[in-house]
Amino acid sequence: MSTDAYLTISIFLLTICGLLKYQSRPAAVFGLTLLSLVALGLVSKTQLLSSIANPGLITLILLIICSFALEKTRLLRLIASKVIVVGYKTTLIRLFGVTTMCSALLNNTAVVATLLSPIRNNPHHFASKLLLPLSYAAILGGTLTLIGTSTNLIVNSLFIDAEGHSLGFFSFTAIGLMLVTGCGAVLAICVRFLPENEQLLDGSKGYFIDAKIVDKSELIGRSVEANGLRHLESLFLVELVREGRLITPVAPTEVLQENDRLIFSGDITKLGQLSQFSGLETFAHKNDLKDSNLTEVVVRQESILVRKTLKQVGFRALFDAAVVAIRRDGENISGKLGDVELQSGDFLVLSVGDDFKSRRNLSKNFIVLSGVETEIRLNGWKAWLSVGGFLASIALAALGVIDLLEGLVILLGLLIFSQSINVNEVMRRLPVDIWLIVASAILLSHALVNAGVVELIGGFVNQSVGKEHAYLALILVYILTWLMTELVTNNAAAALMFPIAYSLALGFGVDFLPFVMTVAFAASGSFISPYGYQTNLMVFNAGQYKLKDFVKVGLPVSIVYGLIVMIAVPIFFPF
Repeated sequence: MSTDAYLTISIFLLTICGLLKYQSRPAAVFGLTLLSLVALGLVSKTQLLSSIANPGLITLILLIICSFALEKTRLLRLIASKVIVVGYKTTLIRLFGVTTMCSALLNNTAVVATLLSPIRNNPHHFASKLLLPLSYAAILGGTLTLIGTSTNLIVNSLFIDAEGHSLGFFSFTAIGLMLVTGCGAVLAICVRFLPENEQLLDGSKGYFIDAKIVDKSELIGRSVEANGLRHLESLFLVELVREGRLITPVAPTEVLQENDRLIFSGDITKLGQLSQFSGLETFAHKNDLKDSNLTEVVVRQESILVRKTLKQVGFRALFDAAVVAIRRDGENISGKLGDVELQSGDFLVLSVGDDFKSRRNLSKNFIVLSGVETEIRLNGWKAWLSVGGFLASIALAALGVIDLLEGLVILLGLLIFSQSINVNEVMRRLPVDIWLIVASAILLSHALVNAGVVELIGGFVNQSVGKEHAYLALILVYILTWLMTELVTNNAAAALMFPIAYSLALGFGVDFLPFVMTVAFAASGSFISPYGYQTNLMVFNAGQYKLKDFVKVGLPVSIVYGLIVMIAVPIFFPF
């Protein structure tokens, strides 16, 4: 082997090791991979630029951006209001059906975020009996179309680079329908194993709100009862922090002092009641922000906030926002908010400043829950433009009338000119991580070809085994991709396994398509790990699940999912 081949294989292996070691930072690992390939001269300048501007990758980015406008309409919220009924079986069927259909065309994170609150707040069923099926339905729905999940579009980007043309819009649909039906049936049986975790009556309850008694407050020198702090609507005084000492429970006769920190628990929408007390200051007031301008977010697994306090990271300077409340489902939070060590999956309510939405570090640290975020909602003709334009672009692309990339470019222009979305919002939520991961993966594929590694693997396979072993190789590709999905992330798994699958197909001298589809479906099969897919992370805390809950329900679903893929792929995409 040449020196370039050794270098390229080393970079490939180090990338895998880096992803396993730094699971929460796949973009950083792939970024180093890209820099290494360019610095060592393993790829050309033309290949670098073509990887960054790959048509499939640009289509993926445009699709995500155009979906921002859809999230502002009433479409998903209207659908959500029709899902939950008194009967559990009927609710489960409706929830599964609606979620899979929506996830086939829309961003499945937005679908889950929209349905999360109605499910948590429903008066008929335990939320824990519905939230995990919600996440699984979103994953399965994504397998129905080319645009159903970012994984499919990432694989398509790599396919375009290798073959020069795109996969069909409905290439995934036949097998996707089998997966939805088969896994849905298994899920219907396994939901009996889901826990019945008690939820608070209101999904907004459980938030811990920190307020401070400042100088000259009318509360000083009077008891909790005399100040009327025990008669607030849906807000409860649970703790009092005085000179570093925690007082709980707080007696009605407790006399309040200057600099006391009052810790309330309850409905975040009732926060405005605290403003009626003179000299009671929340984090937002302290930072010259307004309590009325609230945004709810979930802390990502890869966030720099994880295992740190608000004080340690300098939250206000980083995000132009102050945390006014925290909720950690299934666990009580105690003490001052500024001293709470944050965890992935924590729900935060932020009081945001004017510069908040323009900060480019938001998407790396938070999942912003659309439907709670204080942004302008689209109504009237703008809503029709957003929904109609999105569906029209997809329909015309599916019918072959116009290329999806061209349709999305036109739609994005219309959305910006109509101010349905603005440039700041696009820049703030631009999926840079996905862009970097896919571009780096494409570039790595070029490097493997340039160094002769793909040809080397192909020649080795061709000499060692015959075509009759191609199916065994397909099974191996599925298992490796699935393991990487559960251990790392779905997007990274798809990006890394594609060149391996391509090399194997080349070595066996068989059609490349069965291996492509296997990588795509396997990379979407994350059902056992709460961290393999971000919808799993969102419901993990909201449903107060434990890892064993994912294993009990996800393992049977995962096995059936794998069997269907391994049986169906060679039938629909023969060697």
